[in-house]
Amino acid sequence: MKPVCLSVRSIKKNYEDAPLLRDISFDLHKNETLCLLGPSGSGKSTLLRIIAGLEQADAGQILWQDRDITSLPVEKRNFGLMFQDYALFPHMNVAENIAFGPRMQGWKKQDITARVNQTLQIVHLEGFASRQVGDLSGGEKQRVALARTIAAKPALLMLDEPLGALDKALRDQLGQELREILKELQLPTIYVTHDQEEAFTVGDNVAVLNFGYILQKGNPEEIYTKPASAWLSGFLGFTNRVEGNIISMDPLKASTYLGDFELVSHDDRQLELGEEVTLVLRPESIQVESGAGNSNSLSGMIKDSQFRGDGYRLSLLLEDGEIFHFHDLQRREIGQHIILKIDPAAIVWYGEDERTNQDHQKK
Repeated sequence: MKPVCLSVRSIKKNYEDAPLLRDISFDLHKNETLCLLGPSGSGKSTLLRIIAGLEQADAGQILWQDRDITSLPVEKRNFGLMFQDYALFPHMNVAENIAFGPRMQGWKKQDITARVNQTLQIVHLEGFASRQVGDLSGGEKQRVALARTIAAKPALLMLDEPLGALDKALRDQLGQELREILKELQLPTIYVTHDQEEAFTVGDNVAVLNFGYILQKGNPEEIYTKPASAWLSGFLGFTNRVEGNIISMDPLKASTYLGDFELVSHDDRQLELGEEVTLVLRPESIQVESGAGNSNSLSGMIKDSQFRGDGYRLSLLLEDGEIFHFHDLQRREIGQHIILKIDPAAIVWYGEDERTNQDHQKK
């Protein structure tokens, strides 16, 4: 395990007399890129500003390399913060924007020039030094803002929705480029976004923030395959949800109004016969069956078909009127009746304790 650089301990913050951050704690390790993922209004940017020293928390501590910096002025933290709107100086050209931080720190002129050229290479903007900010595209402005943020060699890099103002195609492209740049920089980084695909692309680890808490922290695969709550699975886009009760322990099986579903048991999560569970049926690992279905099957009529490049997103109208969404490589005709077989590994389930905890968080 890499050493811890930053420790956030029990941060609390009220906004307009209501709790925004109730109890935020996490560690950031050396050279780790941690994505703070959450919906708008969840307090991600506020938390970033508290870490940067631009706002004060109502309670809690910020530790940098085991030193308490909670009350340390922003200019003494040596943290680099890139804002969502980039905040470039329109009256300065690209080189002057990038040189601003080192110049404010009193660097020598030749060192500033060398650092400007170095950062332009890092962000792949060689030859842009004399360009005016107003002549740049959105993607170019984003790279200049990043270059300006890293020019003064910050100890910690913080990026607040850096791709939020760009269109999807450019976000996808620059997201991958940002990941490569951050790997090259070898800086501990906190990256704020509301977009799960962006978080999974850029982050070594992801911390999901909402209701004033870190709901789950782990690598992208852990967050995607084992979301810690029914709310989180919905936030990740898993909309196929059904309530049921446990009717068998070996094999683990739940009965629902859509039929019976066999589940994959987990050593750290115990259930009891009759216990209420929420099943989230992920749209992958699903096969179209030719014969009659038994457990772990759904039958219905194709209601909608959308081509997505890597296959089709299909909507299945079930017999009770519910809509089930799934992916398929094959095109299906509207009105076609099919039976789906769902792999138990594609079903995420939540017991009564997890449902109760989630209700508490929402309150």
